[in-house]
Amino acid sequence: MKLKNYILICLVLIISMHSFAQSGLQKKADNLYNKFSFYNAIEVYEELINKNYNSDYNTRQLADCYAYQRNPEIAVIYYKKVVEQPNVPIEYYYKYSEALRGVKDYDESRIWMKKFKDAGGILNDKKLSEDADFITSVFNAKQQYFFSEVKFNSKQSDFGAYERDGNVYFASSADEGVSTKHVYGWNNQPFLDVYVTAKDSDTIIHHKSKIKGKINSNYHDGPLTISKDGKTMYFSRTNFIGNELKKDINGLSNLKIYKATLIDDSWENIEELSINNDTYSVGHPALNSDGSKLYFASDMPGGFGGTDIYYADINADGSLGTPKNLGNTVNTNKNEVFPFVNNENVLFFSSDGHLGLGLLDIFATVSDKDNAIASVLNLGVPVNSNKDDFSFFMNEDGLTGYIASNRDGGVGDDDIYAYYKLPELKVEGTVTDSSTGNPVANATVSLLDANSNELAKVTTDENGHYDIYIDRDADYYLKVNNDNYMDITIPVTSKGIGDNVTSITKDITLNPIEKELPIKELNTIYFDFDKYDINKDSSIELDKIVDMMMNQYPTMSIKIESHTDSRGPEPYNNKLSQERAKSTYDYLISKGVEASRIIEFKGYGELKLTNNCDGTVACSEAQHQLNRRTQFIVIQNK
Repeated sequence: MKLKNYILICLVLIISMHSFAQSGLQKKADNLYNKFSFYNAIEVYEELINKNYNSDYNTRQLADCYAYQRNPEIAVIYYKKVVEQPNVPIEYYYKYSEALRGVKDYDESRIWMKKFKDAGGILNDKKLSEDADFITSVFNAKQQYFFSEVKFNSKQSDFGAYERDGNVYFASSADEGVSTKHVYGWNNQPFLDVYVTAKDSDTIIHHKSKIKGKINSNYHDGPLTISKDGKTMYFSRTNFIGNELKKDINGLSNLKIYKATLIDDSWENIEELSINNDTYSVGHPALNSDGSKLYFASDMPGGFGGTDIYYADINADGSLGTPKNLGNTVNTNKNEVFPFVNNENVLFFSSDGHLGLGLLDIFATVSDKDNAIASVLNLGVPVNSNKDDFSFFMNEDGLTGYIASNRDGGVGDDDIYAYYKLPELKVEGTVTDSSTGNPVANATVSLLDANSNELAKVTTDENGHYDIYIDRDADYYLKVNNDNYMDITIPVTSKGIGDNVTSITKDITLNPIEKELPIKELNTIYFDFDKYDINKDSSIELDKIVDMMMNQYPTMSIKIESHTDSRGPEPYNNKLSQERAKSTYDYLISKGVEASRIIEFKGYGELKLTNNCDGTVACSEAQHQLNRRTQFIVIQNK
């Protein structure tokens, strides 16, 4: 292989790998963002912007990250760039207004709030829009989550949904005969049991769906969490073990956390944890991503009031360290309950002490660069309502999960709601050669808005693949170009795309630029009258072409076009010209030219005469000879 061709191949591979790497970075950034790991997402979004990859979209994401980091000084810089983008979603007018308010530029803030309202913007919730702080206002500029149906709710209380390996575990008072209604938290509840059902189950028979083993007792059991290896369960239960119900000095039985071990498919060996106490409640267990910390809610002495969120370190032998209060950024003088920690170690919890929409609202923590909790964020509607909203759970995808609520319109008392976040949408496909069907590497695919402004640009990989992230409910164009092909621009729209759709496929074919005889040495060869065999003169010219294709231009591809003069019947001439094309093709192949580099060999009969010798005028043999020919069209020559 010649050096220049080796270098060319290396360059193509480098460009393809670069494009693939950027696509991977995009997925990483969005994954971190969806899981509220905003500080880590910032670094990746900045890298993507520096590489000019999906710059408009990533600038919007970056601005949001800085806002959620409670940093309006930097957020306002990026929001200013965002609102200058063509066809920017109008909620960014509101976000920019809030960022300006965060840096006390009230005059400019009012201007952009008016633009938001003039564009038809409507705030999601009046209470939050008037009273919420900067971070919550920005987050709730646009609805973040949506609900889908859950089929395992009963007419009683159902909450604490926890998904694992295709199953959903939850606490329920679905047994018939239970008359006491669940009021709130752990007071005056009917007796709860732990149930498990397949995630996509259409129906559930509650008395047949109780979890196997010794988890369920005669009193309250659940909710729960399971260790990463799936062998240990931590669960809440009324202070009952060994057939003994224990009470405090006031005659009340508090909550405790117990653990169980999975033996075969049954949960056995119930053990009480050292952090429990008969005089106060400890409940609602949650594990961090590596299982090294157990989070829980407790009204133990020394807290900030009501119930607080605590954690305890889990030692190598399974024992627990001393409980630590998460501090007053999370905890208030009221109640914080139902902690949950996702796989990016972001804490979610419910509280009636932070500013919210109703009674208990669900909040997320936002951490700083040192991974310390810096602020909390109200998740807004529809996750929160004017009633109690609690027991938040997020799957590892960061896009789906469950909450529970006693809001109006449910099946029973407390109901489980499955939520989903709209996944990022991309347009992707494969660019191919229209003549060969082969993928076209190193083609530039540009995303244009409806006014033909360039928004993003990527390069196809070695398989001709591309992908570009786009907004929903918008019109675009894709412009594709490569030096060896004719440019093409096609429309693409994301309007009317379903909420669960993550990609739009747009495969694109490019027409090669055909350059006839760009290389002087590709001479035409000629045939004797009524013959299609390669004569001596023709073989000399063909050998030159073989040498060029195998040595001088090893990436060159050609088409073979053969012709006849006008003498003889048209069907006969068509057949004769095809035989001349085939004999030319066979000769080149016999000399070592790869068949894949001869894109086509075709006979045209007498359709393309080079002169006026069409049978209506007298012509010499030399004139007819000019029409008995094969020509070579160079399709690709890099």
